[in-house]
Amino acid sequence: MTTIEKTQEVRHQEALDKYIEQTPQLKEEIKDLPADDQRDQIQWAFEDEAESQGLQPWELTLKYTSTPEEFEAARLVLHKEAAEVLGVEWDEYCEMNNLVV
Repeated sequence: MTTIEKTQEVRHQEALDKYIEQTPQLKEEIKDLPADDQRDQIQWAFEDEAESQGLQPWELTLKYTSTPEEFEAARLVLHKEAAEVLGVEWDEYCEMNNLVV
């Protein structure tokens, strides 16, 4: 199954799992919290990490769950779909979202 074929929920959970394994300090900080609170803290930290990289959370999910080549291809496909749904010309969409293609 390619990255783009995985459900968004499955991809996102895989990304969160990889993210928490790569951030041992966060893992240590939240270890005594109830499971629901741990999940919330991981999600918020993940969203902050995406923002710090200039990405949307869904883009960081793709980054964590695909090869660099798959990431770029899937990212462009999903951005193009978003542009179509919004009814925005591709060039204008790229400019609005600081996409370099």
